[in-house]
Amino acid sequence: MELTTDWTAAGEAELADVVALRRAIHADPEVGLDCPRTTAKLRAALDGLPLEIHEGTSTSGFVAILRGPSNGRTVLLRGDMDALPMTEETGLPFASRVAGRMHACGHDAHSAMLAGAARALCARREALAGTVVFMFQPGEEGHHGAKFMIEDGLLDVATPDAAFALHISPNMPSGVVVSRPGPLLASADTLRATIRGRGGHAAMPHDCVDPVPVACEIVSALQAFVARRVPVTDPAVLSITKIDAGSAHNIVPDRVELLGTMRALSEDTRRLASAAFERIVAGVAAAHDCVGEARIEPGYPVTNNDPAAVALMRDCAVALGGEGAYATMPAPMMGAEDFSYVLRRTPGAMAFIGVAEPGSDPAANPPLHNTRMTIDEAVMARGVALHCAVAERFLEGGLAPASP
Repeated sequence: MELTTDWTAAGEAELADVVALRRAIHADPEVGLDCPRTTAKLRAALDGLPLEIHEGTSTSGFVAILRGPSNGRTVLLRGDMDALPMTEETGLPFASRVAGRMHACGHDAHSAMLAGAARALCARREALAGTVVFMFQPGEEGHHGAKFMIEDGLLDVATPDAAFALHISPNMPSGVVVSRPGPLLASADTLRATIRGRGGHAAMPHDCVDPVPVACEIVSALQAFVARRVPVTDPAVLSITKIDAGSAHNIVPDRVELLGTMRALSEDTRRLASAAFERIVAGVAAAHDCVGEARIEPGYPVTNNDPAAVALMRDCAVALGGEGAYATMPAPMMGAEDFSYVLRRTPGAMAFIGVAEPGSDPAANPPLHNTRMTIDEAVMARGVALHCAVAERFLEGGLAPASP
C-alpha cells in the first residue's frame, strides 16, 4: 500500500515541537479526571489551528475537530494525558517536579504525538476526505475518563465511523508497531470481600470463629477455580493482592478484608468469574460458620480490536517503515485500557509502538508503570506519522479489509 502523503517527513518536521511538549507535560504530571495544566499545554499547542474545540463537564478532557472540505467519513484519534501516583526515579533533566506523580505509562508521549498529528493534518486540511476528531482524554489510569467523555456527548459532536489509539511500549523494539485483531487487552474489575467471624483470645481459638484461615481457604479456592473451571482458550485472572486483618499477636480478629483484581478476555468468562467469586466467598465462609460478603466494582471492559481496523494500521505501519515495522501480537495482554469504552460503540483498533532506548535490550528495560521507565523520543516522529497515515487512509477508503 502506498500513502498519498509523505507522512514520514511530516512526522520528522513535527518532532522537535512534540518532544518539547512531551517534556513539558512530563515535568508537570497530573492524576485523574481533572488535568487543567496538561489541558492548557495541549490547547496552547493547538492554538491558531482550524480546529473546533469542545469541552465536557465531567473531566478536563476535550475534543478538537478538523473538518476537511468534503463531507466524508469521520475518524477519531485518541491520546490520553493523565499520569500515575508514583515517584519518578529516572534522573532525567525534565523529570517530574510534582511529588508522588509520574508519567510512567507514556501518556505524555501519547498526547504530544496527537497534538503533532493535529498540526500536520491541519496543514493538509484541503486534501482531507472527511473529518478528524482528536480526543485528548484524562483519567485513563483507573478513572474511566473515556466513559465520562462519552457520557458528556463529546463523541456525538462529530460521530466517528472508526477510532484508533496508539500506546507506547518500552519493551518492544524502537519504532515497531504491534497489535492483533480481536481481544487486545482484558477487562478489569476490582474484587472486595469481607469475611466475618467472632474474635477472641488467640490462645483459645476454640472459643472463637477465626476468619483468617477461612480467608486463606477462599484465596486458594479462587485459584483452583481459575485452574480447573476457566477454559484455557478464554482465560481469566483472579488475584487477591491485599489481606487486611488483626491488631495484635494474641487476638483473633472479628473479620478479614480481601482486595484484588479480576481480568478476562470475554464477557462470558467475565460473568463466569464474577459469579464464582461471589459463590466461593459466601460458600467457603458459610462452611466455617463465618459470613462472607463479596463485592465487585466493575471496571474497564475488554479492549476488542476490529480486524479490518488492525489491517489498516498494519498497512500504514508497513508503508511508513517497511515489512519489519509491524508485528502481530501472539496473544492478548491481561492489562486493561479505557479506550475499550470507545471501541464498544465504534469499530477501531489500538496498537503499541516500541520506544526502547537505542542499544538497549527491550525485554530488560524498565516496563510501563515503573519508576525508571524512559522512552526513545525519536520514535514519536513515527507515532505522529502513523496517526496521520491512519486518518488519511481511513477517510479515503474506510475499513475495507486489507489483504492478509
